[in-house]
Amino acid sequence: MSGVNDSAEVTDKKVITQRGLWFEEFEPGVVYQHRPGRTITEADNVLFTTLTMNTQALHLDAAFADALPPFNQRLVNSMFTLSTLVGLSVAQLTQGTIVGNLGFGEVAFPKPLFHGDTLYAETEVTDKRESKSRPGEGIVTFAHTGRNQHGDIVATASRKTMVRKRSEEDA
Repeated sequence: MSGVNDSAEVTDKKVITQRGLWFEEFEPGVVYQHRPGRTITEADNVLFTTLTMNTQALHLDAAFADALPPFNQRLVNSMFTLSTLVGLSVAQLTQGTIVGNLGFGEVAFPKPLFHGDTLYAETEVTDKRESKSRPGEGIVTFAHTGRNQHGDIVATASRKTMVRKRSEEDA
């Protein structure tokens, strides 16, 4: 996982492996915009909703949802919205460097997401500290914000993660 040529094949070409950031590379106050966004389809919403055993008619029953003000249409499952919001950040921030999620807090869905909407994500690093109990790792706190294609905020969440520090072999 050095980021240099990890394959068995020897080459004289420089090889770069995509990865997230090491603990040392995170800076509180920096905002990362994750692109591309993700257009949410009806199939995405129905599959996620049924896989997670969520039988809420607002996600699955078009006739029910169409007749229910104020939205008069099915809503995207908020847990799918949250999962996608975090997922959009992985390649840029934590791919291969995260040890694990420590917890989520302050999750909110100020506006709904609908089929056909595109979710865009951004993440601010709000805090970081070295782990007191795990040398070689640190704790990074993120504030995730999801917006639809109109710029409306549809989801926010804070997340604490345990992230690996760069080792000498990763340098």
